Amino acid sequence: MLTHRRKPVSLSLISYDLPVWSLVETAGTLYQKGENRFHLLLKEPVICEPDRKDVKEADARENLLPMKEAKESSRLVWLEFSPYRATMTMQGNGKLGYRHLWERGMYGISRYWLQSDLSPENNQIRLRNYTRNLTVTGEKLPEHFRLEYELWAEKVRFGRYVLNLEIHH
Repeated sequence: MLTHRRKPVSLSLISYDLPVWSLVETAGTLYQKGENRFHLLLKEPVICEPDRKDVKEADARENLLPMKEAKESSRLVWLEFSPYRATMTMQGNGKLGYRHLWERGMYGISRYWLQSDLSPENNQIRLRNYTRNLTVTGEKLPEHFRLEYELWAEKVRFGRYVLNLEIHH
C-alpha cells in the first residue's frame, strides 16, 4: 500500500544541554508504506558553501563571504518512521552525508560522511545514539513525530537532543 501526499512540514532539532537549535520549514512528500509505517522525503533549503580559494581569502580577511559569492547546494532528507523505529538519511552534494538509526529504548548508530576537495576518500565518523523516547501521533496520517535521544562516542556523551517533526494537513 503506497500512497503519497505533498504536505508542508516543520522539522526541528534542539539540544537540551548544548547551544544547538535548528528549524527547517519546507514541503515534504509523505508516503504511507503500510500500517503505521511512513516515509517522508524533503528537500533541505539551499546551503551556501564557499569556494575553496574564497575560504582561504576569507580566513585571511577574517570576514564572512557574501552569500552571492558562495556555491549553492541543496540536499535531500529521507525520514522513515513508525511508532517503534526511525531512520534518517541525508544525501546531497557529496561533501556531507549522514544516516541515523533509532529504535525506542535501544542503542543505534549515527554515521556522518565527510569529503573535501583536499581528501577525496570517504571519511566516516561513527557514533552511537540511545533513543529515550519516540512518539508518532495522528489519526490516519501522522501529524507529529517526536524523537528524544542521546549521542555518544565510546563513554562520552555528546548531548541530549529532540528531533521534532510537524506535518501540517
